[in-house]
Amino acid sequence: MTSPVSATAPAGRDGVVAARHLTRWLALAATPTFAVMAVLTAALGDGPADMLCGAGQGSLLGGMVPMYLLMSAFHSAAWLRLIGERRRAVGR
Repeated sequence: MTSPVSATAPAGRDGVVAARHLTRWLALAATPTFAVMAVLTAALGDGPADMLCGAGQGSLLGGMVPMYLLMSAFHSAAWLRLIGERRRAVGR
């Protein structure tokens, strides 16, 4: 059985290593991207997207800003893993 990485990257091990590096960088990019989106949405205010998310007006989690903040928090595992790895490397 071939993995999706080996099916699209015939370079073998080098392709797998490159895919892992790309995946890690994409995971690290998610948290700050969503945080910036939350700040921009809060600063720029009412737009068409806010109307779409305005259905839950009574809900504390209604709107785009809380959604972006939650997405940022959920994607922070990559940053916590990186911080843990760095601390372990310094502690040795």
